[in-house]
Amino acid sequence: MEKNPNGRPTKYDPNYNNQAYKLCLLGATDKDLANFFDVEEPTINNWKKEYPDFFQSLRDGKQVADAVIATKLFHRAKGYEHVETITASFQGKITDSMEVTKHYPPDTTAAIFWLKNRKPEMWRDKQEVELSGANGGPIMVQDVASLSDEDLTAMIEIMERAQISGEVVDVEKS
Repeated sequence: MEKNPNGRPTKYDPNYNNQAYKLCLLGATDKDLANFFDVEEPTINNWKKEYPDFFQSLRDGKQVADAVIATKLFHRAKGYEHVETITASFQGKITDSMEVTKHYPPDTTAAIFWLKNRKPEMWRDKQEVELSGANGGPIMVQDVASLSDEDLTAMIEIMERAQISGEVVDVEKS
């Protein structure tokens, strides 16, 4: 164990680099690594700063794992096929085998997930809508309590006509 000038000796061991790489290939998070090495998560963050080889091992393992998963997700989203050997048996003995091509159709959920993450500005659920008044100016708000009954009735009629016809009406001009 190496002596840490800021306190107790570090538990870090250069052999952890390879172990961390393999754990990251399996999808381990920093929290998982901390549990495996019997340290707290901030210690893992400190090791990443203090030991560049450790940091590189984590980065490499996570990049490979993420790339494999991204590839699988992409294949699910677009659909894919593969060759599989099927066998027939009788009384516990294989009597015949043949190769068949299995087809998997595109998976809508995978495609949506892919698009939301790759092109969020086009595919996210939340759409940003900006409202503006005439010529892009502010929206004019009028206190309806101050309007006469005749003005209110006229506005209601204009809005009802617009709703029926589907036209856009500028209430101030009508």
